[in-house]
Amino acid sequence: MILAATGQATVNPKKGPKSKRAPVTAAELLRIHGATWETIADKLSKAGWSLGWVSAVDSEGRTIWIVDAHRDNGKRFVVRSDERLAAFLELERITHQLAVSVLRGDDIH
Repeated sequence: MILAATGQATVNPKKGPKSKRAPVTAAELLRIHGATWETIADKLSKAGWSLGWVSAVDSEGRTIWIVDAHRDNGKRFVVRSDERLAAFLELERITHQLAVSVLRGDDIH
């Protein structure tokens, strides 16, 4: 699944909806959420997710962050954002959504 945390997001889990998200800065997310990317990474790691992240410069000279989380059960999520915190917050949201769906018995694919 590939997600974008800011701007126009395209969810692509082979079959999934396209959605639009309002642009939000990392500073706004930090103020609202009260978390740092490090605390989110620690929480995901303790929950059994293997994580990786990298920054890159796109063709227009903008820095983008790519954050990846995967588990031994084959679940994998990749998030792209122009801010590291925004990418980790989106990753936290989608992994939480997955956990809730598993508990309900309606695991998302």
